[in-house]
Amino acid sequence: MSDKTTPSSASPLGEVELSHSMVHYLLTIHKLKESRGFARVTDIAKDLNLTKGSVSTAINNLKKKGLVTEEEDCKFLVLSEEGHKEVHRILSARTLLFYFLRDFVGVSEEVAEHDSCHMEHLMSAETSEKFFHFMKDLACTCDDISKRGDKLPEQFHFQTTLDLCGYKNPQEFMRDQKGDRYLSDEDESA
Repeated sequence: MSDKTTPSSASPLGEVELSHSMVHYLLTIHKLKESRGFARVTDIAKDLNLTKGSVSTAINNLKKKGLVTEEEDCKFLVLSEEGHKEVHRILSARTLLFYFLRDFVGVSEEVAEHDSCHMEHLMSAETSEKFFHFMKDLACTCDDISKRGDKLPEQFHFQTTLDLCGYKNPQEFMRDQKGDRYLSDEDESA
């Protein structure tokens, strides 16, 4: 995990700047909270294979950014409302990038997973929204053409298991992002 800070989006838009490692801390807190009901520094350190000291330092930075808080009575870490929004934005960007790279571009699943993990926090909210609409339009138009029995243009020989046609907007898609894997259970077992 690199500590080099890069904007999660264009800073002039007032969005949070996160490093790749900060994203991993946020996603780990989210995952632990979802699976166990709590997240502690020791749990995060174990999950990320890091020292408690380095995790404490990173968590303090995330607290300063207003993305993480600590429950007073038990010291459990929780995502703030802004942290929770950021996690879902990151998960949405990762999911879109993963499926785009794997299903539309045709790279291997391993490469798609690696690259989407490294690019997820660099995508601005505006780009994520436009990317969602682009992928939805492309996938749903191709799906409609196939259902009618018409032939797709030669350059559109792709299949995706990401069903964007059921989502009305990017915000609805973002709310459905649950973990740090890709939407469907079938992909988690891959």
